[in-house]
Amino acid sequence: MPVNDFTYSNAGLALTEQSEGFRSSAYQDSVGVWTIGYGHTGTDVSAGLTITSAQGQALLASDIAAAATFVNQAVTVALDQDEFDALVDFVFNLGRGAFAGSTLLKELNAGNFSGAAAQFDLWDKAGGQVLAGLLRRRQAEEALFTQDTTTDSSTGAAVNS
Repeated sequence: MPVNDFTYSNAGLALTEQSEGFRSSAYQDSVGVWTIGYGHTGTDVSAGLTITSAQGQALLASDIAAAATFVNQAVTVALDQDEFDALVDFVFNLGRGAFAGSTLLKELNAGNFSGAAAQFDLWDKAGGQVLAGLLRRRQAEEALFTQDTTTDSSTGAAVNS
């Protein structure tokens, strides 16, 4: 049984939506991958494809669910909601394979949260080039990951300090 069983929060979803933006027509991203909606990629995306906002939301929900499930399974240390949300956005953007083989995950599962946090900024390139948008996204993920959240012992609820 996984250590974590989180669902993506509204704050996490806002980060993903803001970072991705919505495009109703398929386009090639900075490395030539066909993309649509809120960063959806796959064999179902090709030149000329268009979708509605509702279809984009459905694709996003499906993609986020897959990323969240993967984070819950791959991370073997207890997380808080902000850490989980930052990791889901990271996995959504970079893919499960990149996360699975990353030093970020290795450091995190070793219990080195600060070492894991320091890894976010290293993932700011596409096609070997630093992209300002990716750097901003990694900085936002790192800020969310390192946000100080504690648990109220009387209610069990997360409280940002």
